[in-house]
Amino acid sequence: MGIANGIRKQARKIAIGERRTSAWAQSLRETAEELPPPPVHRLEKDGLDISMAWAIIGIFVILGLAAVYMMSLILIPITLAVVVGMILGLAAENLGKMGVPRLANAFLLSSGVALVIALLANSLAGPLATLANEAPAFVERTISRIMPYLERIEWLHITPATFESGPMSIGALLENTGNVLHLVTTSLTPALVQGLIFFAALLLFLASRVNLRKTIIMTFRTRTQRLAAIRVINAVEQVLGFYFATASLIYVGLGVVMTVIAYASGLSAPVLWGFFAFLSSFIPYLGITLMTLSVAIAGIITYDGFIVGLMPAAAFFTVHLVMENLIFPAVMGRRLEINPFVVFIAILFWTWMWGAVGAMLALPLSLIVMTVIEELLIEERSQPQLPK
Repeated sequence: MGIANGIRKQARKIAIGERRTSAWAQSLRETAEELPPPPVHRLEKDGLDISMAWAIIGIFVILGLAAVYMMSLILIPITLAVVVGMILGLAAENLGKMGVPRLANAFLLSSGVALVIALLANSLAGPLATLANEAPAFVERTISRIMPYLERIEWLHITPATFESGPMSIGALLENTGNVLHLVTTSLTPALVQGLIFFAALLLFLASRVNLRKTIIMTFRTRTQRLAAIRVINAVEQVLGFYFATASLIYVGLGVVMTVIAYASGLSAPVLWGFFAFLSSFIPYLGITLMTLSVAIAGIITYDGFIVGLMPAAAFFTVHLVMENLIFPAVMGRRLEINPFVVFIAILFWTWMWGAVGAMLALPLSLIVMTVIEELLIEERSQPQLPK
């Protein structure tokens, strides 16, 4: 077998011109052609080998998810900064075309984000303080209003005595409220740290956005791969920017309508209701569900009649339904449609991983994944040409 392989190697060298052809070389080539082909050794894998391979992949996936969960303190603000930076990509590009330097560009945009957050916090500080001061009276009023409806459900075994003693008493509820406030206070320091990480990451991402794009593109070796990278990056920025710019305008209108509904219905803190309506709209399905239930409970507490109390929730749900099914598709078109089941699973997963921030990041991350898949899997697409 070794002699046959040596003959084949010599014949191959002669064939590619590494040796001069002679009578001996001609006979050597003929001999190599007459030799039987070398045996092909195939490694056959049984079911156990395939199961082991998938088990190893599953172990690495679990370890990766555990790392994402354990590093949430750092990954949440960084991921949020990258998503916000990509949403502001079109604005950064327009400012760059106007001659604004990159560092000044990044400083202006990050300062604008900080200013919007500060204005929102300042406008919500008064309603939140009022709500905190009225918490005990609000709990008592809620129990007195809902008790007649709870008594009708016999299998719950809830009576007025349930709220007079035991873990569901008003004193226990107020004590738990104090524990919740203490938990919020202790979580304030990590929140401040995450806020600083977010603004620092956003500033640095916007400042180095162009260089980061070039680095990602140049990591690919072939021209086709670099064109695909350019196409994917541009598509992701356009989708995120267009979606959230349009969605923000539509949901601001929804927040204004909810503020008017809360004010006309006599609900306390109508501005707070409008803000929650705007914020919850960015969490598909779960946001509208929780918001509608909250408005329904507030309406039942405010009014004596059950039907009258549900009218604010019904009005909000109707307006939201019209915006989501008529106005939103008319403005956005069909290019950003995502499977509702996939979005629902993504929301549940990221809520489980990162809490409320994860629920808000679920849709942007789904849009990014959807755009990357579409750009890479569509076969017939006009591709841009790089300058030669």
